[in-house]
Formats: sequence, C-alpha cells, structure tokens
Amino acid sequence: MLITRLRLKNWRNFRDVDVKLGPRGYLIGANASGKSNLLDVFRFLRTLAQTDGGGLQKAIKERGGLAKLRSLHARSKPEVRVEVELAESPDASVPTWRYALAFKSEGKGQQRVLITDEAVDHLGEEVLRRPGDDDEGDTDRRTQTHLEQINNNSNFRAIVECFAATTYLHLVPQLLKHSGEIGARVLENDPFGQGLLQRIAKTPKRTRDARFARIGKALAQAIPLFSELRFEQEPVTGLWHLEANFTHWRVNGAWQREDQFSDGTLRLIGLLWALQEGDGLLLLEEPELSLNDEIVKHIPLMVDRVLKSARMLGRQVLISTHSEVLIGEVGTGSAILVIEPGANGSTVRGPTEDELQALEGGLNPAEVLLPKTRTQGLEQLGLFP
Repeated sequence: MLITRLRLKNWRNFRDVDVKLGPRGYLIGANASGKSNLLDVFRFLRTLAQTDGGGLQKAIKERGGLAKLRSLHARSKPEVRVEVELAESPDASVPTWRYALAFKSEGKGQQRVLITDEAVDHLGEEVLRRPGDDDEGDTDRRTQTHLEQINNNSNFRAIVECFAATTYLHLVPQLLKHSGEIGARVLENDPFGQGLLQRIAKTPKRTRDARFARIGKALAQAIPLFSELRFEQEPVTGLWHLEANFTHWRVNGAWQREDQFSDGTLRLIGLLWALQEGDGLLLLEEPELSLNDEIVKHIPLMVDRVLKSARMLGRQVLISTHSEVLIGEVGTGSAILVIEPGANGSTVRGPTEDELQALEGGLNPAEVLLPKTRTQGLEQLGLFP
C-alpha cells in the first residue's frame, strides 16, 4: 500500500503542506529548508503504530516535546495536524484509507499533549472519529491514539501495519567500522545502520544469500577489482562480518572486512540491502554521500528496477538529496518535490506548468528545478576572511 497524499499543519518548519506522493519521490531543497523534517513525519507515524513501546507520547518526547515539534510560524493556531491518504495505486480515484491526527497542549494542569482530532475513513466512509463521548468523559484517553491500541484498531489494522513497516536509512560508515570501540547500544530502529550486520544475520539464510548475490553483481560493476562478497561468522566470538575479495597479483586475491571497506562501499552495500529489505515505505536521506558521481547517477535506475520487480511491487521510496547528478537522472514517472523556505515557513510543491513544459522540452530536472533551491548570495561565501 502506498501513501499517496500528505497534509500537514504546523509541523516543525511547515505551516501548511498538501502534496501528492507516488511510488518514487525525491525531495530537493536548500540546507535547513526542511527535507529531514518532512521525512520525519513518516518516522513519527511509525512510532505511533508501534505496539511495543511506541505511541503518541513517546513520538512527541523523542522530538523534544510539543514546543519543538510545533511550527514557530503557527502563531494563533496551536494545533499540530498530520493527515495521510493511502491506496493500492497512485492512480486510485478514491483513497483506500485516510488517517488524520491533530493534537495540542492541554493548556493547564499537567500540560499534557491531548488529541483534538483522530479520524479514519475507508473508501470515503467514516470508520473512526475522535474525541467521542468516552473521550469527553475521560481526558486521559485523549493522550493515546487508537492507532497504538490493538483493542481499538482492528477495523483499520492495515494502516497500522503500513506505518509500522516504514524504514529509514542514513547510514554512517564509521558506526560499522568502529562498532567495537563505540559500544553495543544501537538506537531504536537503527536509523544510521549501526546494527546492519545484526539485521542481516537475522535474515533467513536463503533470502540473505539471494540478496547478497544481487548486491555482489552490482558491486562488481561499481568497485574496481571487487570479485566476491560474503557474510561470515567468527567461530569463537559469534560475531558476523562482511568480507569482500579484491583481485590483484596474488592468485586468490585479498579479503577485507567491513572495517577496511571504503565509506562509499559500505554506503552502497547498505543502500542495496535496504532496497531489498521489507515492503513498506523506505526513507533514504542523501544516499549520494561518499559515492562516485558515476554510481550516484544510477541510483534512480536501481530504485526503479527494485520497485518493478515482482517481489517489491508495493514498495515506496522517498529520497532527499542535494545531488545534481542524481536528480538529473530522475525519470518522468517519479515525483520531485521542491522545498522552499520563506518568512512564513517552508512550502512544498511539485513542478509548475512552466517547469513541466521545460522538462517535456528535453531539459532534465537538475537543470530546471535545482536552481530554484539555491541560496541567494552564495558567491560571497568564498570571500569569508
């Protein structure tokens, strides 16, 4: 199932957002314009849907409280609102599901965050509307969503499963290379790939081997002298390691472990694994980091090919990027969202009619859209004393 539309009110640096999404989406914008904040909406929904240690209060606490989550541009409207539409196809005339959640501070006493609206529609018919009579008689009930309560979400469990299946990856190679020195604690949901090896180890061997075979073929094309990738367990410690063989003058080449890999190699392995892992929404933040431009150029094609495969037919991918090379290769079937900062908060939009005409005329998205995200006066930066 795909998230086909996103509406926001007073979310972080966005005062008002209403955009359509497709199977493939790319977010572009200047530094600090809000790309990470927009991706964070889907991580927020994932935390709401977690039955083990999730929920509204945790999701807000992880973001520093309502004061940091609520947009500074909200002024007279204190309520934060998130609304999404979901469908089996981006072309569906009526969404299969709609989920909306609004909340604000209690304003007195414990200053708790209370739900002011929670709604679920299925094919245009109302399934849930809160607050109801029970909520009005018991304010504590408004501190939790029905999304996080198994006893109350049986009629819309498909939404819960969709949100909970979201994956976020912004792999930091050093966390893998120096995991022993850093320590064993891995952040929940592992956003920076520190627990990548543990996740791979938990994958059934047959599935793991099939994925590594595909990754190995890609690495052979992208990395000079690479010949083989394997996943091995130390017999004494039980720890798992990535190992790659590189050909040289020795007959059997040379084997290296992940702590000897280049940052780009580790990020590419993490990207290729994530594209094959799970069937929910995949959030990728700046996947071009540490990678050669010739590899970055093929990221949109890799994403397209994975999504078109029978195994991952329902997978949705949303990517934030600064890369001119990557955006230049994005095809017409992908949605590109431009984030533009302003005095009243950032706005999110798709291409205008003039921009679409330029794209249809033969220019690529990097030539048409990226210039709109560049900060004015950057030429003065080189004059900094």
